[in-house]
Amino acid sequence: MKAIVTIPPYAPFIKEVAKHPIVSGVRLNTVMPIKQGTLEETLKRIQVEIKDKDLWIDLKCRQLRVVGYWSPPFTEVTLSHTIEVDTPVTAYFRDGIERATVLEVDGNKLIMQDGPRRIIGPGESVNIIHPSLKIDGYFTDTDLKYIETAKDLGIKTLMLSFVEGAEDKGALQQIYPDAIIVEKIESQKGMDYVRERWKSDRLMAARGDLYIEVNRPHEIINAVETIVNKDPQAIAASRIFPSLAQSGEPTSQDIGDVDSLMRMGYRTFMFGDEICMGRESILAGLNLLEAMAEDYNARH
Repeated sequence: MKAIVTIPPYAPFIKEVAKHPIVSGVRLNTVMPIKQGTLEETLKRIQVEIKDKDLWIDLKCRQLRVVGYWSPPFTEVTLSHTIEVDTPVTAYFRDGIERATVLEVDGNKLIMQDGPRRIIGPGESVNIIHPSLKIDGYFTDTDLKYIETAKDLGIKTLMLSFVEGAEDKGALQQIYPDAIIVEKIESQKGMDYVRERWKSDRLMAARGDLYIEVNRPHEIINAVETIVNKDPQAIAASRIFPSLAQSGEPTSQDIGDVDSLMRMGYRTFMFGDEICMGRESILAGLNLLEAMAEDYNARH
């Protein structure tokens, strides 16, 4: 089993985590702010700290994200993209736990009837699940900066979010022909692409958004299994041991979930943001995955 670990750019434990025997690479979530030095300097520093491990740059692409802070009570939220959608429509926040009714869309602004009863911050994802949804553009300005900097530094490993067709990877290949691409599948359109048109590149079952986007919650099982059946090298991502972010002991549900993914055929797992924020939580997750892999291999 192998693991890819999300790294906060300024975490003091990057070197220690990168040395873990099952870590094959680290992921830089481009939503995380870079404020100390230039982007080029930051990427060079991380390259030094992780040595021979892969540095995966996770581009956000058409994933809808919040821009700025919005405090309740409010009726307007600004998004990373200009969109069109029939209204009224439901917008989902916080991995689908919270929702609000969108009464009108004004370019990249959602005019809402109500909203989550908390502060919404920059970088939070928003899911709008409706067949009329149209998102203007694919790469964000931040994505383009990362692509150009990665190209200058010879960093070839890039992840594309919300891939829904071959034209998405084609957009990256036009800018960076030598890029090594992981296609993140996070929507129903993405699943249609996997079933009907996908041919190459490595896939990722990005379960955080994909779970929200499937028609009914239990359909996530078939979606995740379909992805690894299409690509035996596919990566399982999101919701990997989330309980360790709050407690030193994993829940039985978390252990059963990862065991199920192993039985489906997944051999690479990507740890998401929350568990990777602390040294103890991510090392506990890596040690647990390693122990489960040893037990799984011994039984099979």
